[in-house]
Amino acid sequence: MRSRALNTLLRAAVVGGASSLVIGTSAFAAETEDPVAAVQATLQTTLDNVFVLIAAVLVIFMQAGFALVEAGLTRAKNVANIFMKNLMDFCVGALLFFAIGYAIAFGGDFTGFGKFFGGGGFFLAGDGVFTYGNLDKFTFFTFQVAFAATAATIVSGAMAERTQFRAYVLYSAVISAIIYPIVVRWQWGGGWLFQLDTPFHDFAGSTIVHMTGGVAAAMGALVLGPRKGKYAEDGTPRSIPGHSIPFAILGCFILLVGWYGFNPGSWLGADPVIGKIAVNTTLGAAAGAVLAMIVTWIKSGKPDVSMTGNGLLAGLVGVTAGAWVFEPLGSAIMGALSGIVVVFAVSFFDKIKIDDPVGAVSVHGVCGALGTIGVGLFSNIDAETSGGLTKEGLFYGGGADQLISQVIGVVAVGAFVAVTSFVLFTVLKATVGLRVSEQEEIEGLDVHEHGSPGYTTELSASPVR
Repeated sequence: MRSRALNTLLRAAVVGGASSLVIGTSAFAAETEDPVAAVQATLQTTLDNVFVLIAAVLVIFMQAGFALVEAGLTRAKNVANIFMKNLMDFCVGALLFFAIGYAIAFGGDFTGFGKFFGGGGFFLAGDGVFTYGNLDKFTFFTFQVAFAATAATIVSGAMAERTQFRAYVLYSAVISAIIYPIVVRWQWGGGWLFQLDTPFHDFAGSTIVHMTGGVAAAMGALVLGPRKGKYAEDGTPRSIPGHSIPFAILGCFILLVGWYGFNPGSWLGADPVIGKIAVNTTLGAAAGAVLAMIVTWIKSGKPDVSMTGNGLLAGLVGVTAGAWVFEPLGSAIMGALSGIVVVFAVSFFDKIKIDDPVGAVSVHGVCGALGTIGVGLFSNIDAETSGGLTKEGLFYGGGADQLISQVIGVVAVGAFVAVTSFVLFTVLKATVGLRVSEQEEIEGLDVHEHGSPGYTTELSASPVR
């Protein structure tokens, strides 16, 4: 019975970003009549649930960070619209993930069509509701819905200042209910990427969460088109400064704090290994910020504040896939590479006229892919230690097997999200409409989309008629 329990946990170990090999203490206690073991099992179950629930709250709090970063890097006339979109990403996404998305991601069996699309446990009801290890189904769902909201809200920044609110809400609903859950199914839900001979490894979501959001953001910005005045007649990009750098950097700090729920929480249990994961998270963030600062300093002669903040986020995204399997030095290197790459990625998308006001495509899309592929290079956890869940990377003597699986996962997820989100945005553009009018864009979305400005004075607070 113990081997059966272990096999079950090994299958579930990657679900929700976890790759832990914790043997179920409750199963062990059931096999013994030792009252001490029973008490220990109960205590471990309680600790696991409390820890993961706290981690979920930290991840949900990241929504505030995303809202502040996006608002700070855009103009004051759109601040209420931006906060409204981030609020609805979570609220609409939570309802749709509860009703549909969670079942698609985790329900049903893992064979045949089930390798690609789950089913079972809709509305968290019935016997088909999946959970993991010692976690109650409600705790596990709360942690998962926080990740779903993160994937959806990444898109908001790239489409800021010119998107109809109703179209954005519809997009958010579809990605939370269908697109993101299918990606989760492929790996964390035990699907085909998890079933590769060398399983694709994405510990806490560099690809599954961040690249998914980043690729969808790129498709949204592409279909939507650039903001008015962003490019000169000859195609030269123009700077459109944000209205509050303090907002943006405060948002970065909030996201950094939330990431300690994002990465350590993805172990899905209270275990000493979360300390190593936290250290790797710290080093990735710090290295990303420092290198982005240095690169902008060299390029322009001044250390750019907003790009340094994006470097911090890029480092976090880059280290997320390997937060368990990297050594601290590998995490610092991965964060540094992400901090360098994000600076040039932002410039690249500007040149090809994908107008991304906050750099979401570069931070989450490009660095998400980079960090995931980095697992195939810097992983220092072998197959025996991980129970077959991952192999050592190329730089640690493991050969190219893990690297090949990482590339397969990145390409497959990127292609799927690009096609589905492009179709979604194109359909929205042709039906309900995607972009606001030129007048609305010039005057600001706060008044035209929501009826009042985000910032008011006594003289400006009269209602719009």
